[in-house]
Amino acid sequence: MGSVTVLMIGVARGMDAFSLGVGMGMGGIRLLTIAKVSITIGVFHIIMPLIGIAFGIFLTSYVGYIAVYIGGLILVVLGLHMLWNCFFDGEEKSPILKKTFWGLLLFSFSVSLDALSVGLSFGLFRVNVALAVLIFGVTSTVLAATGLLLGRRVGGWFGEYSEVFGALILLGFGLKFLL
Repeated sequence: MGSVTVLMIGVARGMDAFSLGVGMGMGGIRLLTIAKVSITIGVFHIIMPLIGIAFGIFLTSYVGYIAVYIGGLILVVLGLHMLWNCFFDGEEKSPILKKTFWGLLLFSFSVSLDALSVGLSFGLFRVNVALAVLIFGVTSTVLAATGLLLGRRVGGWFGEYSEVFGALILLGFGLKFLL
């Protein structure tokens, strides 16, 4: 898997943070809070894929060449799940960020939880781990901050479209590895 592919998947994963950031930012948020939220999300987007990559490398030793298909299937399922949530999930998309340390950690964990699954597929593909987690951390930090800042200025329509775009990227790469 090349670095461009890893970058595109990193951007796709960061779209969750972006879209949630737009929603949060629309409620009004201070610049210091934007920095805290963005950096925490970036750190979690490094930790969670590392856990997934370690597990994926472990699995590769047992499933061999089938690992590429498993990784592709995981990406397809993640992409379809994101699309489903974009179009059919009736829940409110913009969670209220609690002003506590634990609230911030819980929010960042929930935003980066699906990065664990992508990390698993990366471990199955045996990507450059340092490059992958660096890209995940940087893109999610930048996209979260961008979403929070844009949320202060634009309506909610932009965040939803970004999540659809991210879902389509994951779906496309998953299909590429399956075919």
